[in-house]
Amino acid sequence: MSYHFLLDLALILLSTKILGLIAQKFQMPQVVGALIAGLLLSPAGLGLLSETEFIKQLSELGVIVLMFSAGMGTDINELKHSGKAGFMVAVLGVIVPFLMGTALAWGADELGLIESTGFIENIFIGTILTATSVSITVETLKEMKKLETKVGNTILDAALIDDVLGLIALTLVCSLAGGDESIGMVLLKIVGFFVFAFVVGFGANRIFCWMLKRQHGWASHRNSVFAFVLCLVMAYCAEKFFGAAGLAVACTPKGTYIQTKYNPLGYLLLTPVFFASIGINVQITGLTGGMVVFSILLLLVSIISKLIGCGLGAKACQFTTRESIQVGVGMACRGEVALIVANRGLSMGVLSPAMMTPVVITVVCGTILTPILLKLSFRGHQETELVQNNIADRMAKHRQLDIITQQLLQQDEQLMKKN
Repeated sequence: MSYHFLLDLALILLSTKILGLIAQKFQMPQVVGALIAGLLLSPAGLGLLSETEFIKQLSELGVIVLMFSAGMGTDINELKHSGKAGFMVAVLGVIVPFLMGTALAWGADELGLIESTGFIENIFIGTILTATSVSITVETLKEMKKLETKVGNTILDAALIDDVLGLIALTLVCSLAGGDESIGMVLLKIVGFFVFAFVVGFGANRIFCWMLKRQHGWASHRNSVFAFVLCLVMAYCAEKFFGAAGLAVACTPKGTYIQTKYNPLGYLLLTPVFFASIGINVQITGLTGGMVVFSILLLLVSIISKLIGCGLGAKACQFTTRESIQVGVGMACRGEVALIVANRGLSMGVLSPAMMTPVVITVVCGTILTPILLKLSFRGHQETELVQNNIADRMAKHRQLDIITQQLLQQDEQLMKKN
Protein backbone atom coordinates (compact mmCIF):
# COMPACT_ATOMS: atom_id res chain seq x y z
CA MET A 1 0.00 0.00 0.00
CA SER A 2 1.38 3.41 -1.03
CA TYR A 3 1.16 6.34 1.36
CA HIS A 4 2.01 8.94 -1.29
CA PHE A 5 -1.56 10.28 -0.99
CA LEU A 6 -0.59 11.78 2.39
CA LEU A 7 2.06 13.94 0.70
CA ASP A 8 -0.43 14.91 -2.03
CA LEU A 9 -2.95 15.93 0.60
CA ALA A 10 -0.36 17.95 2.54
CA LEU A 11 0.68 19.79 -0.65
CA ILE A 12 -2.92 20.62 -1.51
CA LEU A 13 -3.84 21.89 1.96
CA LEU A 14 -0.67 23.95 2.38
CA SER A 15 -0.73 25.53 -1.10
CA THR A 16 -4.46 26.30 -1.07
CA LYS A 17 -4.19 27.97 2.33
CA ILE A 18 -1.12 30.08 1.44
CA LEU A 19 -2.46 31.21 -1.94
CA GLY A 20 -5.93 31.64 -0.43
CA LEU A 21 -4.54 34.09 2.14
CA ILE A 22 -2.64 35.94 -0.61
CA ALA A 23 -5.87 36.19 -2.64
CA GLN A 24 -7.64 37.52 0.45
CA LYS A 25 -5.00 40.27 0.74
CA PHE A 26 -6.12 41.46 -2.70
CA GLN A 27 -9.79 41.42 -1.52
CA MET A 28 -10.63 38.25 -3.46
CA PRO A 29 -12.22 35.04 -2.11
CA GLN A 30 -9.86 32.26 -1.01
CA VAL A 31 -11.50 30.13 -3.73
CA VAL A 32 -9.40 32.01 -6.32
CA GLY A 33 -6.22 31.13 -4.43
CA ALA A 34 -7.24 27.48 -4.20
CA LEU A 35 -7.88 27.34 -7.96
CA ILE A 36 -4.48 28.87 -8.71
CA ALA A 37 -2.85 26.42 -6.26
CA GLY A 38 -4.40 23.48 -8.11
CA LEU A 39 -3.29 24.94 -11.43
CA LEU A 40 0.31 25.39 -10.21
CA LEU A 41 0.48 21.84 -8.84
CA SER A 42 -1.18 20.28 -11.92
CA PRO A 43 0.56 18.61 -14.89
CA ALA A 44 0.00 21.88 -16.79
CA GLY A 45 1.92 23.76 -14.07
CA LEU A 46 4.78 22.38 -11.97
CA GLY A 47 3.65 18.79 -12.51
CA LEU A 48 3.72 17.91 -8.82
CA LEU A 49 0.21 16.47 -8.78
CA SER A 50 -2.21 14.67 -11.05
CA GLU A 51 -5.76 13.65 -10.27
CA THR A 52 -5.74 10.30 -8.51
CA GLU A 53 -8.76 8.21 -7.54
CA PHE A 54 -8.26 9.34 -3.94
CA ILE A 55 -8.34 13.05 -4.85
CA LYS A 56 -11.30 12.50 -7.17
CA GLN A 57 -13.40 10.78 -4.50
CA LEU A 58 -12.41 13.31 -1.84
CA SER A 59 -13.40 16.19 -4.15
CA GLU A 60 -16.76 14.53 -4.78
CA LEU A 61 -17.30 14.42 -1.03
CA GLY A 62 -16.30 18.09 -0.95
CA VAL A 63 -19.11 18.92 -3.40
CA ILE A 64 -21.63 17.10 -1.21
CA VAL A 65 -20.48 18.94 1.93
CA LEU A 66 -20.57 22.30 0.12
CA MET A 67 -24.13 21.74 -1.10
CA PHE A 68 -25.26 20.54 2.34
CA SER A 69 -23.68 23.61 3.95
CA ALA A 70 -25.56 25.78 1.46
CA GLY A 71 -28.77 24.09 2.56
CA MET A 72 -27.97 24.71 6.23
CA GLY A 73 -27.33 28.35 5.38
CA THR A 74 -30.81 28.71 3.88
CA ASP A 75 -33.76 29.80 5.99
CA ILE A 76 -37.15 28.67 4.70
CA ASN A 77 -38.90 31.59 6.38
CA GLU A 78 -36.56 34.06 4.68
CA LEU A 79 -37.20 32.31 1.38
CA LYS A 80 -40.96 32.75 1.86
CA HIS A 81 -40.61 36.46 2.57
CA SER A 82 -38.03 37.26 -0.10
CA GLY A 83 -40.46 39.54 -1.93
CA LYS A 84 -41.51 40.16 -5.51
CA ALA A 85 -38.30 42.00 -6.48
CA GLY A 86 -36.03 39.17 -5.29
CA PHE A 87 -38.19 36.59 -7.07
CA MET A 88 -38.29 38.48 -10.40
CA VAL A 89 -34.54 39.19 -10.33
CA ALA A 90 -33.77 35.52 -9.57
CA VAL A 91 -36.09 34.05 -12.23
CA LEU A 92 -34.91 36.30 -15.06
CA GLY A 93 -31.35 36.01 -13.73
CA VAL A 94 -31.55 32.26 -14.37
CA ILE A 95 -33.51 32.19 -17.65
CA VAL A 96 -31.51 34.83 -19.58
CA PRO A 97 -28.00 33.47 -18.73
CA PHE A 98 -29.19 29.94 -19.49
CA LEU A 99 -30.44 30.92 -22.96
CA MET A 100 -27.46 33.15 -23.76
CA GLY A 101 -24.93 30.57 -22.52
CA THR A 102 -26.53 27.78 -24.54
CA ALA A 103 -26.69 30.02 -27.64
CA LEU A 104 -23.01 31.01 -27.21
CA ALA A 105 -21.86 27.37 -26.97
CA TRP A 106 -23.95 26.40 -30.04
CA GLY A 107 -22.69 29.40 -32.05
CA ALA A 108 -19.05 28.79 -31.07
CA ASP A 109 -19.37 25.17 -32.18
CA GLU A 110 -20.92 26.21 -35.50
CA LEU A 111 -18.10 28.73 -36.11
CA GLY A 112 -15.43 26.16 -35.23
CA LEU A 113 -14.15 27.96 -32.11
CA ILE A 114 -14.79 24.86 -29.98
CA GLU A 115 -15.66 21.22 -30.57
CA SER A 116 -18.86 20.60 -28.65
CA THR A 117 -19.89 17.04 -27.88
CA GLY A 118 -23.51 17.91 -28.64
CA PHE A 119 -26.64 19.69 -27.51
CA ILE A 120 -26.36 18.47 -23.91
CA GLU A 121 -22.92 20.05 -23.48
CA ASN A 122 -24.25 23.32 -24.94
CA ILE A 123 -27.10 23.50 -22.43
CA PHE A 124 -24.70 22.53 -19.64
CA ILE A 125 -22.67 25.65 -20.46
CA GLY A 126 -25.92 27.59 -20.13
CA THR A 127 -26.61 25.90 -16.78
CA ILE A 128 -23.17 26.92 -15.48
CA LEU A 129 -23.99 30.56 -16.24
CA THR A 130 -27.22 30.41 -14.17
CA ALA A 131 -25.13 30.14 -10.99
CA THR A 132 -24.62 33.11 -8.69
CA SER A 133 -22.22 33.53 -5.76
CA VAL A 134 -22.70 36.81 -3.92
CA SER A 135 -20.04 36.42 -1.22
CA ILE A 136 -17.69 38.89 -2.95
CA THR A 137 -20.66 41.19 -3.66
CA VAL A 138 -21.67 41.17 0.01
CA GLU A 139 -18.14 42.08 1.12
CA THR A 140 -17.97 44.91 -1.44
CA LEU A 141 -21.38 46.30 -0.42
CA LYS A 142 -20.36 46.11 3.25
CA GLU A 143 -17.21 48.07 2.48
CA MET A 144 -19.28 50.76 0.70
CA LYS A 145 -21.96 50.64 3.45
CA LYS A 146 -24.58 49.73 0.83
CA LEU A 147 -25.57 46.26 2.03
CA GLU A 148 -28.62 47.34 4.03
CA THR A 149 -30.19 49.27 1.13
CA LYS A 150 -32.92 48.39 -1.34
CA VAL A 151 -30.34 47.17 -3.87
CA GLY A 152 -28.36 45.15 -1.32
CA ASN A 153 -31.55 43.65 0.12
CA THR A 154 -32.76 42.60 -3.35
CA ILE A 155 -29.41 40.99 -4.24
CA LEU A 156 -29.46 38.88 -1.06
CA ASP A 157 -33.07 37.81 -1.60
CA ALA A 158 -32.48 36.98 -5.28
CA ALA A 159 -29.32 34.99 -4.51
CA LEU A 160 -31.30 32.82 -2.08
CA ILE A 161 -33.94 32.00 -4.72
CA ASP A 162 -31.28 31.69 -7.45
CA ASP A 163 -29.66 28.80 -5.55
CA VAL A 164 -32.95 26.86 -5.55
CA LEU A 165 -33.69 27.58 -9.23
CA GLY A 166 -30.12 26.71 -10.21
CA LEU A 167 -30.42 23.39 -8.35
CA ILE A 168 -33.62 22.58 -10.26
CA ALA A 169 -31.96 23.50 -13.59
CA LEU A 170 -28.92 21.35 -12.78
CA THR A 171 -31.14 18.41 -11.78
CA LEU A 172 -33.13 18.69 -15.01
CA VAL A 173 -30.06 18.85 -17.25
CA CYS A 174 -28.31 15.99 -15.41
CA SER A 175 -31.43 13.85 -15.75
CA LEU A 176 -31.61 14.57 -19.47
CA ALA A 177 -27.94 13.68 -19.83
CA GLY A 178 -28.25 10.50 -17.80
CA GLY A 179 -30.41 8.48 -20.16
CA ASP A 180 -32.90 8.30 -23.00
CA GLU A 181 -36.02 9.04 -20.96
CA SER A 182 -38.57 11.50 -22.24
CA ILE A 183 -38.74 15.01 -20.75
CA GLY A 184 -42.03 14.06 -19.09
CA MET A 185 -40.39 11.12 -17.29
CA VAL A 186 -37.44 13.30 -16.28
CA LEU A 187 -39.77 15.93 -14.80
CA LEU A 188 -41.71 13.19 -13.01
CA LYS A 189 -38.48 11.88 -11.45
CA ILE A 190 -37.51 15.38 -10.36
CA VAL A 191 -40.90 15.96 -8.73
CA GLY A 192 -40.63 12.52 -7.11
CA PHE A 193 -37.22 13.31 -5.66
CA PHE A 194 -38.34 16.67 -4.28
CA VAL A 195 -41.33 14.99 -2.63
CA PHE A 196 -39.00 12.34 -1.20
CA ALA A 197 -36.55 15.02 -0.02
CA PHE A 198 -39.37 16.99 1.61
CA VAL A 199 -40.69 13.94 3.48
CA VAL A 200 -37.23 12.85 4.66
CA GLY A 201 -36.27 16.45 5.47
CA PHE A 202 -39.44 16.96 7.51
CA GLY A 203 -38.84 13.69 9.36
CA ALA A 204 -35.19 14.59 10.02
CA ASN A 205 -36.24 18.02 11.29
CA ARG A 206 -38.65 16.42 13.77
CA ILE A 207 -35.93 14.02 14.94
CA PHE A 208 -33.40 16.84 15.45
CA CYS A 209 -35.97 18.89 17.38
CA TRP A 210 -36.78 15.84 19.55
CA MET A 211 -33.08 15.29 20.23
CA LEU A 212 -32.64 18.94 21.24
CA LYS A 213 -35.65 18.68 23.56
CA ARG A 214 -34.16 15.58 25.18
CA GLN A 215 -30.91 17.53 25.64
CA HIS A 216 -32.87 20.37 27.32
CA GLY A 217 -32.18 22.73 24.40
CA TRP A 218 -28.40 22.22 24.43
CA ALA A 219 -26.87 21.16 21.10
CA SER A 220 -23.91 18.79 21.23
CA HIS A 221 -21.36 17.29 18.87
CA ARG A 222 -23.63 14.32 18.24
CA ASN A 223 -26.03 16.63 16.39
CA SER A 224 -23.28 17.56 13.92
CA VAL A 225 -22.43 13.88 13.40
CA PHE A 226 -26.08 13.03 12.68
CA ALA A 227 -26.24 16.02 10.30
CA PHE A 228 -23.29 14.60 8.33
CA VAL A 229 -24.92 11.16 8.25
CA LEU A 230 -28.10 12.74 6.86
CA CYS A 231 -25.98 14.57 4.26
CA LEU A 232 -24.37 11.32 3.03
CA VAL A 233 -27.61 9.33 2.96
CA MET A 234 -29.47 12.01 1.00
CA ALA A 235 -26.58 12.34 -1.47
CA TYR A 236 -26.61 8.58 -2.02
CA CYS A 237 -30.37 8.51 -2.55
CA ALA A 238 -30.19 11.43 -5.01
CA GLU A 239 -27.52 9.65 -7.06
CA LYS A 240 -28.82 6.11 -6.80
CA PHE A 241 -32.58 6.50 -7.05
CA PHE A 242 -33.48 9.72 -8.61
CA GLY A 243 -28.85 20.15 -1.10
CA ALA A 244 -32.43 19.64 0.20
CA ALA A 245 -31.26 17.73 3.29
CA GLY A 246 -29.45 20.75 4.71
CA LEU A 247 -32.74 22.62 5.06
CA ALA A 248 -33.91 20.04 7.58
CA VAL A 249 -31.06 21.06 9.89
CA ALA A 250 -31.37 24.79 9.16
CA CYS A 251 -34.96 24.83 10.42
CA THR A 252 -34.08 23.43 13.86
CA PRO A 253 -33.80 25.78 16.87
CA LYS A 254 -30.03 25.19 17.05
CA GLY A 255 -29.40 25.13 13.29
CA THR A 256 -26.74 27.85 13.44
CA TYR A 257 -24.80 26.07 16.19
CA ILE A 258 -24.89 22.75 14.30
CA GLN A 259 -23.67 24.52 11.16
CA THR A 260 -20.70 26.08 12.97
CA LYS A 261 -19.66 22.61 14.18
CA TYR A 262 -20.25 21.01 10.78
CA ASN A 263 -18.50 23.61 8.57
CA PRO A 264 -14.92 22.81 9.74
CA LEU A 265 -15.28 19.44 8.00
CA GLY A 266 -15.42 21.39 4.77
CA TYR A 267 -12.88 24.17 5.13
CA LEU A 268 -10.25 22.05 6.93
CA LEU A 269 -10.09 19.26 4.34
CA LEU A 270 -12.79 18.66 1.74
CA THR A 271 -13.38 22.12 0.26
CA PRO A 272 -9.66 22.88 -0.43
CA VAL A 273 -9.29 19.48 -2.13
CA PHE A 274 -12.35 20.13 -4.31
CA PHE A 275 -11.20 23.55 -5.54
CA ALA A 276 -7.62 22.34 -6.04
CA SER A 277 -8.91 19.38 -8.09
CA ILE A 278 -10.72 21.86 -10.38
CA GLY A 279 -7.38 23.61 -11.00
CA ILE A 280 -5.65 20.25 -11.55
CA ASN A 281 -8.19 19.38 -14.28
CA VAL A 282 -7.60 22.60 -16.23
CA GLN A 283 -5.91 21.91 -19.56
CA ILE A 284 -3.62 24.72 -20.67
CA THR A 285 -1.41 22.67 -22.98
CA GLY A 286 -2.90 22.52 -26.45
CA LEU A 287 -5.12 25.55 -25.80
CA THR A 288 -6.20 26.72 -29.26
CA GLY A 289 -6.85 30.27 -30.42
CA GLY A 290 -10.52 29.40 -30.82
CA MET A 291 -10.74 28.26 -27.20
CA VAL A 292 -9.11 31.50 -26.03
CA VAL A 293 -11.68 33.52 -27.99
CA PHE A 294 -14.48 31.38 -26.55
CA SER A 295 -13.12 31.92 -23.01
CA ILE A 296 -13.27 35.70 -23.51
CA LEU A 297 -16.77 35.51 -24.99
CA LEU A 298 -17.96 33.27 -22.12
CA LEU A 299 -16.66 35.81 -19.59
CA LEU A 300 -18.43 38.68 -21.39
CA VAL A 301 -21.68 36.74 -21.75
CA SER A 302 -21.55 35.68 -18.08
CA ILE A 303 -21.56 39.35 -17.02
CA ILE A 304 -23.88 40.74 -19.72
CA SER A 305 -26.48 37.97 -19.29
CA LYS A 306 -26.84 38.63 -15.53
CA LEU A 307 -26.85 42.36 -16.18
CA ILE A 308 -29.72 41.98 -18.66
CA GLY A 309 -31.69 39.28 -16.82
CA CYS A 310 -31.41 40.59 -13.26
CA GLY A 311 -31.57 44.21 -14.45
CA LEU A 312 -34.85 43.57 -16.27
CA GLY A 313 -36.24 41.84 -13.19
CA ALA A 314 -35.37 44.85 -11.03
CA LYS A 315 -36.71 47.29 -13.63
CA ALA A 316 -40.01 45.39 -13.71
CA CYS A 317 -40.29 46.05 -9.96
CA GLN A 318 -40.04 49.85 -10.33
CA PHE A 319 -36.30 50.13 -9.72
CA THR A 320 -34.53 53.01 -11.43
CA THR A 321 -32.22 52.25 -14.36
CA ARG A 322 -29.15 52.81 -12.20
CA GLU A 323 -30.45 50.59 -9.42
CA SER A 324 -31.27 47.88 -11.98
CA ILE A 325 -27.70 48.00 -13.27
CA GLN A 326 -26.37 47.77 -9.71
CA VAL A 327 -28.50 44.68 -9.04
CA GLY A 328 -27.37 43.06 -12.31
CA VAL A 329 -23.69 43.70 -11.60
CA GLY A 330 -24.07 42.44 -8.03
CA MET A 331 -25.44 39.11 -9.30
CA ALA A 332 -22.74 38.65 -11.97
CA CYS A 333 -20.15 36.80 -9.87
CA ARG A 334 -20.25 32.99 -10.29
CA GLY A 335 -17.71 31.71 -7.78
CA GLU A 336 -17.82 28.24 -6.27
CA VAL A 337 -21.38 27.51 -7.44
CA ALA A 338 -20.36 27.51 -11.13
CA LEU A 339 -17.41 25.24 -10.30
CA ILE A 340 -19.72 22.76 -8.57
CA VAL A 341 -22.00 22.65 -11.63
CA ALA A 342 -19.03 22.30 -14.01
CA ASN A 343 -17.50 19.54 -11.89
CA ARG A 344 -20.80 17.68 -12.00
CA GLY A 345 -20.85 17.88 -15.80
CA LEU A 346 -17.23 16.70 -15.96
CA SER A 347 -17.87 13.70 -13.69
CA MET A 348 -20.87 12.67 -15.83
CA GLY A 349 -18.86 12.93 -19.04
CA VAL A 350 -21.23 15.61 -20.35
CA LEU A 351 -18.66 18.40 -20.16
CA SER A 352 -15.32 17.80 -21.90
CA PRO A 353 -12.13 18.44 -19.85
CA ALA A 354 -11.11 21.17 -22.32
CA MET A 355 -14.19 23.21 -21.32
CA MET A 356 -12.96 23.52 -17.73
CA THR A 357 -10.41 26.14 -18.82
CA PRO A 358 -13.02 28.70 -20.03
CA VAL A 359 -15.12 28.03 -16.91
CA VAL A 360 -12.20 28.65 -14.52
CA ILE A 361 -11.21 31.80 -16.46
CA THR A 362 -14.81 33.04 -16.18
CA VAL A 363 -14.93 32.36 -12.43
CA VAL A 364 -11.56 33.97 -11.64
CA CYS A 365 -11.96 37.01 -13.92
CA GLY A 366 -15.60 37.45 -12.86
CA THR A 367 -14.50 37.48 -9.22
CA ILE A 368 -11.96 40.20 -9.98
CA LEU A 369 -14.27 42.31 -12.17
CA THR A 370 -17.44 42.19 -10.03
CA PRO A 371 -16.23 44.45 -7.15
CA ILE A 372 -14.68 46.87 -9.65
CA LEU A 373 -17.88 47.15 -11.71
CA LEU A 374 -19.99 47.32 -8.55
CA LYS A 375 -18.01 50.27 -7.19
CA LEU A 376 -18.26 52.03 -10.56
CA SER A 377 -22.05 51.51 -10.65
CA PHE A 378 -22.39 53.11 -7.19
CA ARG A 379 -20.04 56.02 -7.89
CA GLY A 380 -21.74 59.31 -7.11
CA HIS A 381 -24.95 57.52 -6.03
CA GLN A 382 -26.10 58.49 -2.53
CA GLU A 383 -28.52 55.94 -1.02
CA THR A 384 -30.06 57.08 2.24
CA GLU A 385 -32.84 54.51 2.69
CA LEU A 386 -31.75 51.60 4.89
CA VAL A 387 -33.56 48.27 4.78
CA GLN A 388 -33.40 45.70 7.57
CA ASN A 389 -32.45 42.28 6.21
CA ASN A 390 -32.39 39.04 8.21
CA ILE A 391 -30.23 37.30 5.60
CA ALA A 392 -27.40 39.79 6.16
CA ASP A 393 -27.75 39.29 9.92
CA ARG A 394 -27.60 35.52 9.48
CA MET A 395 -24.43 35.77 7.37
CA ALA A 396 -22.78 37.95 10.01
CA LYS A 397 -23.79 35.64 12.87
CA HIS A 398 -21.27 32.91 11.97
CA ARG A 399 -18.41 35.39 11.98
CA GLN A 400 -19.57 36.75 15.34
CA LEU A 401 -19.66 33.23 16.80
CA ASP A 402 -16.06 32.65 15.67
CA ILE A 403 -14.96 35.93 17.30
CA ILE A 404 -16.75 35.10 20.57
CA THR A 405 -15.23 31.60 20.61
CA GLN A 406 -11.73 33.06 20.11
CA GLN A 407 -12.29 35.59 22.91
CA LEU A 408 -13.46 32.87 25.31
CA LEU A 409 -10.40 30.74 24.51
CA GLN A 410 -8.10 33.71 25.15
CA GLN A 411 -9.80 34.45 28.48
CA ASP A 412 -9.52 30.80 29.48
CA GLU A 413 -5.82 30.80 28.61
CA GLN A 414 -5.25 33.94 30.70
CA LEU A 415 -7.05 32.40 33.69
CA MET A 416 -4.96 29.23 33.38
CA LYS A 417 -1.76 31.29 33.42
CA LYS A 418 -2.90 33.18 36.53
CA ASN A 419 -3.67 29.93 38.35
